[in-house]
Amino acid sequence: MVLKRGFFLIVGLCSLGLGILGIALPILPTVPFILLAAYCFARSSDRLYQWLMTHPWFADALRDWQAKGAIRKSLKKKAYIISGLSFTISIVIVPLVWVKALLACLCAGLFFYLRSIPELDG
Repeated sequence: MVLKRGFFLIVGLCSLGLGILGIALPILPTVPFILLAAYCFARSSDRLYQWLMTHPWFADALRDWQAKGAIRKSLKKKAYIISGLSFTISIVIVPLVWVKALLACLCAGLFFYLRSIPELDG
C-alpha cells in the first residue's frame, strides 16, 4: 500500500510540475496534467489533494470537471486565446520551416481537442 501511495504521489507531483510549466510553454498542455495530478493526489495525499482542489487557479475547473465532466465556456475561450497567441508567437519566432509546420499541426491538434471537451455556460 505504501508503494502504491508513493507511486501516485510521485506521478502527481511530476504532473503538477508539468501542468504549471504548461501555463508558460505553448506545446505543453496544462489541463490534462492538472487533472492527472488531482487524480493521483486523491489516491496518495489528502493534504495535496485539498490544496489543489482549493487553489484559486485550478479549483473551479477541477470541480466542474469532477462534477460534470466539462469546463466553463469562458475557460475554454481563454484556452483558445492564450494557446493561439502562444503558438502564433512561437511560429513567428522559430526560424526552421519544419518546426513552424510542427507547431501549426500541434496547434490544430490542441484546438481539435479543446473543441471536443463539453462546455458549461458561464
